[in-house]
Amino acid sequence: MKKLLVANRGEIALRIMRSAKEMGIQTVAVYSEADRLSLHVRYADEAVCIGAAPSNESYLVAEKIIEACKITGAEAIHPGYGFLSENAVFARKVIEAGLIFIGPSPEAIEIMGNKLAAKAAAMRYNIPMVPGTETAITDVAEAKRRAAEVGFPILIKAAAGGGGKGMRIVDTAEDFDEQMKLAVSEATSAFGDGSVFIERYVSSPRHIEIQVLGDSHGNIIHLFERECSVQRRHQKVIEEAPSSVLTPEIRERMGKCAVDVARSVNYTNAGTVEFILDENLDFYFLEMNTRLQVEHPVTEMITGIDLVKEQIRIARGEALRFKQEELRINGHAIELRVYAEDPANNFLPDIGTLRTYRLPNGPGIRVDDGFEEGMEVPIYYDPMIAKLIVYAADRKEAVDRMIRAIDEYTVSGVATTLAFGKFVMQHEAFRSGDFDTHFVQKYFKPELLVHENEDEARIAAIIAVKWLNEHRKQFIQPDSSNTSSDWVKNRKDY
Repeated sequence: MKKLLVANRGEIALRIMRSAKEMGIQTVAVYSEADRLSLHVRYADEAVCIGAAPSNESYLVAEKIIEACKITGAEAIHPGYGFLSENAVFARKVIEAGLIFIGPSPEAIEIMGNKLAAKAAAMRYNIPMVPGTETAITDVAEAKRRAAEVGFPILIKAAAGGGGKGMRIVDTAEDFDEQMKLAVSEATSAFGDGSVFIERYVSSPRHIEIQVLGDSHGNIIHLFERECSVQRRHQKVIEEAPSSVLTPEIRERMGKCAVDVARSVNYTNAGTVEFILDENLDFYFLEMNTRLQVEHPVTEMITGIDLVKEQIRIARGEALRFKQEELRINGHAIELRVYAEDPANNFLPDIGTLRTYRLPNGPGIRVDDGFEEGMEVPIYYDPMIAKLIVYAADRKEAVDRMIRAIDEYTVSGVATTLAFGKFVMQHEAFRSGDFDTHFVQKYFKPELLVHENEDEARIAAIIAVKWLNEHRKQFIQPDSSNTSSDWVKNRKDY
């Protein structure tokens, strides 16, 4: 593998390219018209425009991505996460084109991409399951009868998707009909499949996931857990490794279950097995994500293992370089997803220009991003600007380090989740480790951030006006036509 195409954009494309470069592998970027000047395009050795800004005209068009490989001579494709990363049809097309797909087999993606099929595969290894239905249901009357058997409250979930879409909590039988119809409608709209299933609702769950690696020689290991319980709209915002509540005994059992889930589909490459943990510390299989996760850096920090490099080695046919008993947890890591969102306004996405963009520095701080000062946050894609990761010897030090890093991270021009991250780090529930996936609903008070943001904006405006008045004569508009950069000096652009 001498040349790798990254079928993604932004921070994850950059992150993959950096590991590839360290391995002596040349990289190819693909980009939409909206991303023509993006950092991942400028960093790559070669770049190919694959269409207009909307993702369904560019990043989601398999044929254009495969054609970019033919144009550049790339031998392999890394899908990153999102877009086509868990698309079995795409993976199959890549392989049929004679290319290497850096990920699991299309068959594994298909099985684990459907929650009911995933549950059926996992049940062969006696993995703990939340009580519920084992088949898809679309008939409201039948679903209501099964829900009564499971017992309220129940959770209606889309069989074909995730991310909170097609998911409804139902407390009583009287609410069921309406919520069932809404879940089916939402699932149909989001995934083209209105099938749903029913599970007993766990009222105070924690979201725990286990990172796994499998090679083509039958070896599968886990790299311990990540806690992802701080969420909004059923989507993660803050993750940490290890979890603050798992005992060594529970960690070992969950790790074994994760390996068994992967073994149930002969899994190769990197994947994540997700569980929910109840208030009694009993855990249940949730789903498997057949790709690299957004939160993978916290696992890298506590294990010292570069997961992207391991993905590439596995895709080249190499055996895993370490055994389960050789792995250890070292220290503690926390990740904050820095989204262009307004936490004070129900986390609604924001767009605009990054007028100020300055990163934190110092020991134990890592920032995976795809932006720089002056760049636009586009409307077409996920609003994540960066991932802020901190590492320390223990959890308390990691929390304190994250607060410092947030204070040093300066962004203006768009609203972000930085202030929300600081709120979480300072909250007693988080610091004590006594929280669950309802953290935002229980504790977050947007008005605490509104005043802080207003004060910051007012002070920033005063400073800006004063500076402009003092330097008006010296201020010269930069020549926007000068786009020369060492980043792009040797790049071939198609």
